[in-house]
Amino acid sequence: MESWEDQGVILSVRPHGESGGVLSLLTEQHGRHAGYLHGAHSSKYRGVMEPGTLVSVSWQARISDSLGTCRVEQERSYASFATDDRLRLSALLSACALCDAALPEREGHPGLFHGMLALLETLGSDVWGPAYVMWEIALLRELGFSLDFSRCAGGGDATALAWVSPRTGRAVSYTAGEPYKDKLLPLPSFLKPNGAVGEMDDVLAGLQMTGYFLEHRAFAHHSRGVPEARRLLQDRVARHVADS
Repeated sequence: MESWEDQGVILSVRPHGESGGVLSLLTEQHGRHAGYLHGAHSSKYRGVMEPGTLVSVSWQARISDSLGTCRVEQERSYASFATDDRLRLSALLSACALCDAALPEREGHPGLFHGMLALLETLGSDVWGPAYVMWEIALLRELGFSLDFSRCAGGGDATALAWVSPRTGRAVSYTAGEPYKDKLLPLPSFLKPNGAVGEMDDVLAGLQMTGYFLEHRAFAHHSRGVPEARRLLQDRVARHVADS
């Protein structure tokens, strides 16, 4: 018999059987892990089986590579930060969908787990947008696609960075990038040296930047591509900026 106990963030719940469900969780010590929960859609778990809910998990199986069953107890729900704000809710659902689709199953990512908790906490603050973009940058790094904003890729002024190369993921200064700016991705102000807290147009630029690398690097070989929840987040932020 294989078993463990851990903390986990619910990423998704897929109905299975009459009232059960298969949970996908981002756990602290066991990575993205699935388990069958009896009565997942019963009144007992009403309000718990939502993406972004932090739970304590007990998992067991006869053999380690089987689906296994789990028991969960809610530790904290972050839905209150997002239910009254479509943009924040979209960010929560996007983060969960990205982890669910991109992370290899049962591969440890404790840093990403704690980063997810920090992001969920930040959804209740005014800086949730820049925090979300920086979380996606951390996710890309965890998946092996690091972006470098520490210096200019073209040898220009490191204190005057303006763009990001879509080929290398490295920052480019105003002067070095000017001749090629139509082929570069804008660097949002909150990622520039001494940058200020970003407004929503900067958040959109950040989402467009990370979205490029998600599509062309992290999800380039995924049959379903970037999760729909991530596309919806960027579309809603774009509409918000246009309406403002």
